[in-house]
Amino acid sequence: MPNIAAVLKDEIARIARKEARAQTAEFKKASAQYRAHIAALRRRIEDLERQVKRAGKVAAKGADPAEDDDQTTARRFSATRLAAQRSKLGLSAADFAALIGVSGQSVYKWEHGEARPRARQLEAIAALRGIGKREAATRLAQLRGQGDQAQS
Repeated sequence: MPNIAAVLKDEIARIARKEARAQTAEFKKASAQYRAHIAALRRRIEDLERQVKRAGKVAAKGADPAEDDDQTTARRFSATRLAAQRSKLGLSAADFAALIGVSGQSVYKWEHGEARPRARQLEAIAALRGIGKREAATRLAQLRGQGDQAQS
């Protein structure tokens, strides 16, 4: 004959688990809904932040009238043409960079297609197109002379 106390204890435990599961099911469902809602809100916030950032960039570009006046023509850039121009002037990457006002590493990356010059730098490169070797050497000597005076 089975032990009635053990059977009764097992049955009470089973019913208690069933009741606990039924009561926590509502909380689990609500929790899942809240998580989904929070995730949707986060996505919406990120989207709105991106829109604000874009609007800020557009406003910043429109607010700078000096840049709009300088940029009357769109400049094209070619890495091979830059290398050819530097070679034509007989300058090292560091010397060419000094004439433009950037680092030698920038010129190296531009020539190898790893980076692209900014608008101001494109204008400086375009300004060097019309000069020859002598003019380039003169400008470089002037820049070096100014650097020596600044160090004194």
